[in-house]
Amino acid sequence: MRDAAADAMTELEREIHAPGAGLDRLRLVPAPFVPEVRLHLAEDAIVWWARMEAAAGRALPAPYWASAWAGGQALARHLLDHPELAAGRRVLDLAAGSGLVAIAAALAGAAEVTANDIDPYAVAAVTLNARANHVAVDATGDDLLDSTEAKVDLVVAGDVFYDRAMADRILPFLQRVAAAGADVLVGDPGRGHLPTDRLTVLADYPVPTTSTEPSVDSSLRHVQVLRPA
Repeated sequence: MRDAAADAMTELEREIHAPGAGLDRLRLVPAPFVPEVRLHLAEDAIVWWARMEAAAGRALPAPYWASAWAGGQALARHLLDHPELAAGRRVLDLAAGSGLVAIAAALAGAAEVTANDIDPYAVAAVTLNARANHVAVDATGDDLLDSTEAKVDLVVAGDVFYDRAMADRILPFLQRVAAAGADVLVGDPGRGHLPTDRLTVLADYPVPTTSTEPSVDSSLRHVQVLRPA
């Protein structure tokens, strides 16, 4: 993973500094719904992905980190609006993607922030995005979901219930860390595998939809922030 993350970092740094503009470029922009945070996002993640795969001559992981997903936007907004949730605490951002929620936790005053994602490109993107926002975030690519210990005070997880396999792995992890005394916050835009009977809604945000969500008809979608019941 270290070599893969280092290679991904080299590629993304090259992409960030490449001249030119277009749908297949990364741009440093304010995050939708959370303008306090700037992220290196793709103008069109699918077009960027296609060009990168063509250049590499092989399949690459889908660039989920190159978009700001709705669940993460709601979680980041919630942390910045309620900084006492993260201030002075050890925070773990699961399936961190771009690192939006991890960066929001750092801006809210967290003592330590770890962003976890098994995609080496996401690990690189988190590092670069944290750097752009002048905050300290430790990005790791280890698979943590089978671990029995998480020495953290707050776990945040945005957009993680997107399929049954992921839901079946992540829910027991969240339940274990909650039972061990950590607070848990989930951000979700109503995905089909959200275990609503095991979670309590804390807040509901009208998050703007983006070009990465072509199946959504409305310009807004309601995204919930939840915690284990």
